[in-house]
Amino acid sequence: MNILFIVCVLVISPLSVVIADLRVGFYNSTCPNAESIVRQVVQNRFRTDPSITAALLRMHFHDCFVRGCDASILIDSTQAKSSEKDANPNLTVRGYELIDEAKKNLEAACPSTVSCADIITIATRDSVALAGGPNYMVPTGRRDGLVSNKADVNLPGPDFSVSQALQSFSAKGLTLNDMVTLLGAHTVGVAHCSFFRSRLSSPTMDPALAATLSKVCGSGSDPTAFLDQNTSFVFDNQFYNQVMLNRGVLHIDQQLSLDKSSAPMVSNFAKNGAVFQQSFANAMVKMGSIQVLVGTNGEIRKNCRAFNQLQQKNARALGIF
Repeated sequence: MNILFIVCVLVISPLSVVIADLRVGFYNSTCPNAESIVRQVVQNRFRTDPSITAALLRMHFHDCFVRGCDASILIDSTQAKSSEKDANPNLTVRGYELIDEAKKNLEAACPSTVSCADIITIATRDSVALAGGPNYMVPTGRRDGLVSNKADVNLPGPDFSVSQALQSFSAKGLTLNDMVTLLGAHTVGVAHCSFFRSRLSSPTMDPALAATLSKVCGSGSDPTAFLDQNTSFVFDNQFYNQVMLNRGVLHIDQQLSLDKSSAPMVSNFAKNGAVFQQSFANAMVKMGSIQVLVGTNGEIRKNCRAFNQLQQKNARALGIF
């Protein structure tokens, strides 16, 4: 398959470079190559797997919507406690090994300096730019959380209505415009058939698409389908054009063009890709500031999969120190 690799060279400036005590260039003096180290890891992965953009966007969203953007989604479960990773919505989250690689390289260059939460944020931005999306400035300075509980995971679902989904987004300080914009990330996303099989007989789905997806989902397994059937690996505004043609795969996606509150925004983004890109950059920066830990709160993990205290405890048990 011939995949189009696009790098957006236009750097979009967010509404503000200082949000919630985060700032652009936070590591300029303590780890000046931090962002370039992360970028190299993302570029290497994207060359062979352009689907990593969707994976990182999902990871970032699932992290920020549970206890804030604190990398709590990265913690591995132990025999004593189940972490966020074990919650049903997170069982198909992927890309953890990319974060591990970036962290390993950063620890070699600047030990105990760059947080895992910032790595997720930077890597997501870089993957979006590689797929053709905006290359926006990312305020950094997040610290890593000290809690990760399976029971805390409560995310908006694919079968939500616009009003139901908006309640979840509003609880995080995000607006309807933010929600419609962020769901535009589905332009590079996929979903398992189990999440949309009930829509295949819906009068709000284009019959041709329904026929195509019925074939995809006809096997006994639970395969995936692209949420944007047009430019599936390119980060553009085609998702909005698709839902306006009743080609939204997920219920919530299609509802964006049917609900009178969100329909004008969908139409605007469908007509103007540049407006969508700028709105997406702003919304991502805003989402990335949800309940962040800064200053002396939290910690800077040495291993993104475990709290530092647990790492030290395990090391003592092994006689390392």
